[in-house]
Amino acid sequence: MADITDTAVESPSDAGNQPIKVKWYRSVFYNATILGLCSFAAPGLWGAMNSLGAGGSQSPYLVNTGNALTFCLMVISCWLTSGIVRYIGIKGALFIGTIGYAPYSAGLYLNNRYGVEWLVIVGAAFCGISAGVFWASEAAIAIAYPEPRNRGRIVAYWLTWTKLGQILGGAVNLGLNADRNQAGKVSYTVYIIFIALQSTGTLVALLLNRPSHVQRPNGTPVQLTIFENPWKEIKATTRTFLTKKFLFIVLWIGQGVYSEAVFFTYNALWFSVRARALGSFLSGIVAVICGNLLGLWLDQHQIALKKRSRRAFAVIMTLQGAWWLWMTINVTQYQRTQPTFDWSDPGFGRAFGVFVFLVAGFQLNYNFSYFIISQISANPQETIRLAALLRGTESAWQAISYGLNAVPIIAAVGGPYINFGLWGVSLLPAWLVVKDFGVEKDKTDIESHTEGPVESVKEQGSD
Repeated sequence: MADITDTAVESPSDAGNQPIKVKWYRSVFYNATILGLCSFAAPGLWGAMNSLGAGGSQSPYLVNTGNALTFCLMVISCWLTSGIVRYIGIKGALFIGTIGYAPYSAGLYLNNRYGVEWLVIVGAAFCGISAGVFWASEAAIAIAYPEPRNRGRIVAYWLTWTKLGQILGGAVNLGLNADRNQAGKVSYTVYIIFIALQSTGTLVALLLNRPSHVQRPNGTPVQLTIFENPWKEIKATTRTFLTKKFLFIVLWIGQGVYSEAVFFTYNALWFSVRARALGSFLSGIVAVICGNLLGLWLDQHQIALKKRSRRAFAVIMTLQGAWWLWMTINVTQYQRTQPTFDWSDPGFGRAFGVFVFLVAGFQLNYNFSYFIISQISANPQETIRLAALLRGTESAWQAISYGLNAVPIIAAVGGPYINFGLWGVSLLPAWLVVKDFGVEKDKTDIESHTEGPVESVKEQGSD
């Protein structure tokens, strides 16, 4: 089938829209920055703590149990997000979504300093209720606010802020623990810093523009509104989940996000405190570079969409397979020898390198998942539903992953084996979706859902 290029394609709704002078505080870049700052303060610093291995604790099992609860609750809150947006809008949903992260960090702080366990679980529950709304709303904003030509770079820019949380957390922890070359837990001072920073995210969310206030240089409006009542939205979201294209990427989503618990637990089990901090810091930098390079590639519109999507998919999945083979070999050996690697030890490079690469692979999968969602979405309302389903599906897989990694034998060796298997079984169904991007009769990525027709109330209510 013929390739479709998009260099000369003009969105249907561009007709009648004239270029405008954009006010800086209404621009897409401004809103991406505000979204990024929220992501930095909330999931970014959550990721920073988990990138230290087990939330910075000496043992990963309690924290993995708490994280499993968080992601179980996020599945539910993600599913309900489109109904919540109906009443409070996408900005209100983002605001509410930031609230639960600080209590989670407070639980880790009390556990680290005083051995208190109950607040780890309660904090995880608070985080799960709010974080699902945050995840779904931030994904919808990141996909819908940018003009299609710049979406890849804007998504990569936003995700950079998320990883900056991990980089900052790693840098702070490295500075506080640089002399600790043994296994153990990180300094409790780290948590105090994190709690203070996470509390700012709620205030920053208030600075986001509503979709109707966002200004694009080409004058096209941002459409990101839900019209129907929550029950009809839940039914519409369920129908979207059951579409062939989404079902075909469920396993692919799983192989990408299941890995988080696996490589963070790997970091906690086999490395000294300062090596864990170095891993958090360095892997975040590598992930940012890789994610932005992918975004830059996806926005090369002079290259056929089919070629861009297929090559990106092939590179990401080939690298993922190689890295999982590497980690599988490592953990099989470490289960027998039970090492604790410091950066001055022989074999550190082999043990450490795969952790850095898998964190980068997680970022690549995240970035590419938004590209896939933008291609299979038909209109602005479906964008919200697909974003909620993407984050809900991610949450379900991560709940399973963190739950299983609370079991010692799974944490030590089973996790990498399972993830390697998931990678293998996800290849074909995901390819069946990606192969249709940019071929004849498929929309180009300039003919985006954000420029497409808005569902009418009548149409949504006709079921």
